[in-house]
Amino acid sequence: MHLRDETRPLRVINSLAPIRICDNGGWTDTWFAEHGKVFNIAVYPCAEVQLAVYPAAAREERIVIHAENYGQRYAVHPDAASWGPHPLLEAAIARMKVPRDVAIEVSVFCGVPAGASTGTSAAVTVALVGALSRLTPARPAPHEVAYSAHAVEVDMLQRQSGIQDQLCSAYGGVNYIEMFAYPQAAVSQLRPPEATWWELESRLALVYLGHAHDSSHVHQQVIAELEGAGPTCRQLEDLRSAAQASRDALCSGDLAGLGRAMVENTEAQARLHPALVSRDAARVIEIARGHGALGWKVNGAGGGGGSLTILGGARAGARRAMLRAIEQENRRFRHIPIHLSRHGLRVWEQGDDHGTP
Repeated sequence: MHLRDETRPLRVINSLAPIRICDNGGWTDTWFAEHGKVFNIAVYPCAEVQLAVYPAAAREERIVIHAENYGQRYAVHPDAASWGPHPLLEAAIARMKVPRDVAIEVSVFCGVPAGASTGTSAAVTVALVGALSRLTPARPAPHEVAYSAHAVEVDMLQRQSGIQDQLCSAYGGVNYIEMFAYPQAAVSQLRPPEATWWELESRLALVYLGHAHDSSHVHQQVIAELEGAGPTCRQLEDLRSAAQASRDALCSGDLAGLGRAMVENTEAQARLHPALVSRDAARVIEIARGHGALGWKVNGAGGGGGSLTILGGARAGARRAMLRAIEQENRRFRHIPIHLSRHGLRVWEQGDDHGTP
C-alpha cells in the first residue's frame, strides 16, 4: 500500500486566455452607450494561470497567490475586510468560492505589460475564472466565463469596464460584438479565408509605448460628456460605424479598408478628447505612415501610455524597417511580437509526468 505524498498537489489545472488588440468601436460597449458595436482581434501572448490543488489539511495557508510578473507570493483570505496587493485576482477567487476541503496555489503570468491597453486584466480574470471553475462540477460556456469576469471588475471592484475585452478573451479569434443592452451582447466570430488570415497576421504589429496606461481623469471627463450626450450621439455613432466598417472589410479580404477603419476609429477617439491620442502615440503613427502602414489604432480607450496596433503595408521589408524606426525613436517604445489566436479560453488538467493530458 502506498501512502500519498501530501507535499505534491492532488491536481494541476492550467488555463490560457488571449489578450485583445484593434478594438474598433471601443467605448460603445459601456453602460453609458447602452448599445454598441465592437470589432476586435484576440492575440498571443496569453494570460496564463496554473492552479495547484492540495488537501486543505496539507497546507498552512489555504489560498496562496503567486503573481509572477511582480515577483510576489502571498496568502489570501477571501473573507478579509479589504483587498490585498492584487484586488482583481483576490476578487475573482472570492467570487468563485474555493471548496473548503482544498488548498490552492494560484500562479499568474502574462507576457504583455500591465497597463498596455490590450485587455490584459480581462484576459487574466477570464483565465483565472476558467481555472477555478474546474474545482466545481460546472463547465461554464465562454459567455458565462466572460460575464463572471466582467462582474468581478464591475460589481465587486466597482471599476468602469465594457464587456468586449472579456468576450474577446473567452472566445478568441476575430470578433464582431453587438451589445444590444448593456452588458448583454452577441458575438459573431469572423472567419476570413485562410490566406487573408495569414496576411493579416503577418501585417499586424503591437507597439508598447513604454509605460502603463493612466488617464483616469480624462476618461471621467469623456464619460461625463458622453453620458450627457446620450447613447445615439455622433461621437458614439462614429465609433460604431468604424466597427461595422472593420467587419465588412475583413470579410471581403480588404485589408486597406480595414486600415482605413482603424484610422477612422483613432480619429474618432481624438474627437472624444485630444488627450486620448497621446503625443507618443502620434509620433508612432507618424513613423508608421511614413513607412506605408495601412492603419493604426490606439488600443483600448486611449490616453497616456498604453499601446498601438499597426497594420503594415504589403512590403515585409518596409514593415520591419518601420518597427526598427519606432524602437530607435524612443528607447521606451517596444515592439511586442504577436500571433492571432484562433482559440479563446483553454482549460486543461495536467496528467502524469509523461505529459498525458
